[in-house]
Amino acid sequence: MGFAQASPYAHTITFPPLRPTSNRRFCVSAVKLNGDNDPLLLAATSSASLRFHETLRPDPLFVDPYAGCLVSPNISKEVIQDLHPYCLATKFIDDKLLGTVSSFDGLKQLILLNNGMDTRPYRLNWPTSTILFDISPESVFKTAAEKLKGVGAKIPKSCIFYHIPLESPDIKHSLHSKGYNGNRPSIWAIQGFPVMTLANCEEVLSMVSTLAMKGSFFVGELPAWLAESDIETKAITQQWLDKLFMSKGFRVEMIKYEGVAESFGRDFTARNYNSILFVAEQLRHSDEQMETWRREFQRLQDEGDEEGFEEL
Repeated sequence: MGFAQASPYAHTITFPPLRPTSNRRFCVSAVKLNGDNDPLLLAATSSASLRFHETLRPDPLFVDPYAGCLVSPNISKEVIQDLHPYCLATKFIDDKLLGTVSSFDGLKQLILLNNGMDTRPYRLNWPTSTILFDISPESVFKTAAEKLKGVGAKIPKSCIFYHIPLESPDIKHSLHSKGYNGNRPSIWAIQGFPVMTLANCEEVLSMVSTLAMKGSFFVGELPAWLAESDIETKAITQQWLDKLFMSKGFRVEMIKYEGVAESFGRDFTARNYNSILFVAEQLRHSDEQMETWRREFQRLQDEGDEEGFEEL
């Protein structure tokens, strides 16, 4: 999902495997790598370089004022003419997140599954009462957080931000301990998140499915090689995507990068890109919704039993 070098046209790399634990938990094995040898850091830095170069364009799709602090100070500042599909996806996800969160009443829940260098919590204008959860590799997040603090990046006022390490033994428990509520709508986004196998992808979808309230949304990019088919063959890829998401309770739509470019009035030539852009809606009730329903049903049943006893 990420890129091996800090270049707009770098190749993909592989990530450490996610490993499921018992009781439907979700975790990742810690990777003991350091500095320049850490593939997660390399991938995150490469994505930041794409946002940095997009910001330098005379007519950028978006502006990331913090991407510059996340890349090498020696990075080329030459303006790149070609529009990169990663940047199209970033703009599309930005708009979907802001539009959806703004439609929520009261508390607004946003969960970002990312590579540790997602600047969305700082660069986007989130509405009041937005609670942002960042789920990403701990080592990369710490590196980015120090750099962002150094340039004065701050979360918007009246918003709350929590980081949950990807290496946490139980991410679901960590989310709930920070105040996540499965009885309220939420929107989830995935971009740059380390997914190595189809089993990893299904694990992520299962986690979101059990946590997201019915009617919530999931948007983002998945590695195209998961489909084991040619991404240009849209019908085949869409069928694979439908089957994958429906098995977890989501209705999904694959978004064409060319269509995104056209919606923003941009010229875009399709290139060999390794991701699938999607938007999905949760059709099932979350675990918390089901538990609330169960308790309410039990309460009504108990009250009915008591009334019947009094009549006798």
